[in-house]
Amino acid sequence: METPLTQHIVAGRKPLSLKEYEQVGGYQSVRKVLKEMTPTEVQNLVKDSNLKGRGGAGFATGLKWSFVPMGPDAAMPKYLVANADEMEPGTFKDRLLLEGNPHQLLEGMIVAAYAIQANISYVFLRWAYKLAAQEITKAIQEAYDAGYLGKDILGSGYNLEMYLHTGVGRYMCGEETALLNALEGKRAHPRAKPPFPQVSGLFGKPTIVNNVETLCNLPHIVNNGVEWYKGLSKSADTGTKLYGVSGRVKTPGCWELPMGVTIRELLEDYAGGMQDGYLFKGVLPGGASTDFLVEQHLDTPMDYASIQAAGSRLGTGTMIILDDQTCPVGFVHNLQHFFAQESCGFCTPCREGLPWVERLLLAIDQGRGHPEDMQALEFHTKYLGPGNTFCALAPGAMEPLQSALKYFREDFERHIYEHHCPWSKVWQPSI
Repeated sequence: METPLTQHIVAGRKPLSLKEYEQVGGYQSVRKVLKEMTPTEVQNLVKDSNLKGRGGAGFATGLKWSFVPMGPDAAMPKYLVANADEMEPGTFKDRLLLEGNPHQLLEGMIVAAYAIQANISYVFLRWAYKLAAQEITKAIQEAYDAGYLGKDILGSGYNLEMYLHTGVGRYMCGEETALLNALEGKRAHPRAKPPFPQVSGLFGKPTIVNNVETLCNLPHIVNNGVEWYKGLSKSADTGTKLYGVSGRVKTPGCWELPMGVTIRELLEDYAGGMQDGYLFKGVLPGGASTDFLVEQHLDTPMDYASIQAAGSRLGTGTMIILDDQTCPVGFVHNLQHFFAQESCGFCTPCREGLPWVERLLLAIDQGRGHPEDMQALEFHTKYLGPGNTFCALAPGAMEPLQSALKYFREDFERHIYEHHCPWSKVWQPSI
C-alpha cells in the first residue's frame, strides 16, 4: 500500500459509500482506538510516527495535540476543526481528498478528536468547493446513521458531534486563529498568541485545527503502525505527500508520492516535462507564498528540511512552474495583487505595504518604473518580513518577491530601462 491516501480515489468515479468504505477497511482505526487504546496512547503513536502538518507549517502533529489540557479538570467542551479552506494559489491537493474519499477525512477526524477528547468537531470548507460540500454532507449523515458519530460511539461511551461549515471565501481564513474567529461569526482577523488555540481556541475552549491531508493520514498510522509509516518515505520526514504541479507542463496534476521525491522527478517523470517550446525558469515549490527555486535546485528532495536548506519552504507541496516565456514581473505582480486584496487589514505593514508593493510592480510591468523602485521593493521584503506583522500573510507574500529579485533581477531592470515589458508581443506606450 504505497499510496494509502489515494488508493480508493478513482478519477470519474463517485467516492466510496460508507458500506463500500467499510468493505476496504474503513473505520477500523476508529474501532481500534475506541476499544483498545487510551487517548494518550493515540497521541504517543502519532508523535512516534513523526507526522507533520500538511497544511504548510509542517509542525509535528502529535506534539501539537500534547498541548491540549487533558484529564477531568480540563475545560469542556473541546473542539477539533478540519481546515479545508484551501485558498493558497496553486494548491488543490485537499480538494482531491475531499471530493474523492470524504469518509477517510471523517475517520481521521474521529481518531484525532478521541486523542484530545474533543466532543465537537467542524469541517471548515472553502466556499467554492461545492461538490466537496455535497459529498461531506452525505458522508457525515452516513456516519451518524452507522453509529460512528453522535452519542456513545460503538458503545464506547465516547461522544462526538460533527458539523460542516462553509467559509465565505477569504484567504485569511486559512490561518487557524482567523478561522476560529470566522467560526464564531466574527471577522476573520488573526488572534494574538498566547494563548494558543490548544488551550483557548474556539469560544475560549481547547481546540485543535489540523489540515485535511494531515487528518487523512491518521487511520493508516493507527492501522499499520509507525514503522510501516516511516517506510513509505525517502527522507527523515515520514509518510507520503500529495504533490501537485501546475504551469506550462505537459501533464499538470496531483500525485501521492513518497516524502522526499525530488523536484526534477515531479517535473519530468510525473508532470511530463515542460510543454514544447517552453523552458523551465523557476518554481514556487509549495504554493504562492514560497520562495522561487531555480534550475540549480532541481535535484532537491521535496521534504521540509531539504527545501528549507535550498532557501524556500515545502509549504503545501504544490509546485507552480515559471517558464521562460512568462514575464516574472507580471507573474509576481499577479501574486501580490492577490495577497493585497486578501489582507484582513488588521495590521499596518500588511494593510498599507502590500498595496504599495502591488502598485510598484504594476508600474514596473507597464514600463513606468524607476531605478529607485528596486530599492523600495527590497525595503518592503524586510519591512513586511517575519516579526513585523501580526500573522504570516505578508511575510508569505514577500517570499516570491524577494526570491524573484534575487534570481530574476535582470528581468526587473530590463522593464525599467527599456520602459516596457520585454515579454509583451505588442507594446503601446502608457498614457
